[in-house]
Amino acid sequence: MNYTLNQLRIFLKIAQTRSITKTAEEFHLTQPAVSIQLKNFQQQFDIPLVEVINKRIFITDFGKEIAAAAENILNEVHAINYKTLAYKGQLSGRLTISVVSTGKYVIPYFLSSFLKMHPGVELELDVTNKNKVVESLQNNEVDFALVSVLPHNMKLDCIELMQNKLVLVGNPDAPIEGQAKPDFLESVSLLYREEGSATRQTMEKFVQNNGLSVRRKIVLTSNEAVKQAVIAGLGYSIMPLIGLRNEILNGQLKIIPMRGLPLKSQWNLIRLSDKKHSPVTQAYADYLEYEKNHIIAENFGWLENF
Repeated sequence: MNYTLNQLRIFLKIAQTRSITKTAEEFHLTQPAVSIQLKNFQQQFDIPLVEVINKRIFITDFGKEIAAAAENILNEVHAINYKTLAYKGQLSGRLTISVVSTGKYVIPYFLSSFLKMHPGVELELDVTNKNKVVESLQNNEVDFALVSVLPHNMKLDCIELMQNKLVLVGNPDAPIEGQAKPDFLESVSLLYREEGSATRQTMEKFVQNNGLSVRRKIVLTSNEAVKQAVIAGLGYSIMPLIGLRNEILNGQLKIIPMRGLPLKSQWNLIRLSDKKHSPVTQAYADYLEYEKNHIIAENFGWLENF
């Protein structure tokens, strides 16, 4: 057999996602390039690794065994790299963080300097909705989770990072001057995130607390999709301000003042308190406690002007 580590990585990701498209996106490759790697890897074995039924990929039992073996091999390779760096006296290891979708506008600023200081640290960052983020932490699949709504019934260590503001936005043609009343939302289409999103939960709570009846609800599965739909004039949405700066400044979106808004919450980086944390995890927690105020002042002062 003559397979490569790259083939192992690609096949493992295919087994995890059951998707050529998602694997290609993950590795910044074209779909044909991933398909070729899968084909070359399959040629090492006489038994099928995958089956394609109605254009969907299914991993065979044998393929699942190979995927598990691939994961073990790749973990051993990581261990060799980490031990080499540790022997040189450098901080090394893997840092895994699951982030709610809007958190992608926040967390890079709290990682940049830390990763530059410690080149032996390998980052794995997963961006998804709140339910999946909490589930990843609960299942001990990640070191940290970034959330704006704290989960219940979990023993957590919590690092408060910064305030999160949610505002009502429409496109520039929205026929509103001055402050709108909450019942304005009954006469327009509202754009929501999918079930499991903290942004959706916050928006639904605002609608419920004001006794509103929504005329039309449109559901989209990412903040970027909601933002583009608002820009296109499909409706209005209550969204985290952190991801709207450029669109507001260039006139693609406008904030609509409304009684009870903006809604405010707190970005928190959380980890399981009863878990034995690695040196990398502890070093990152210490770094944040020391540096977070400087990072916020340097990168997020503009939030106070909206």
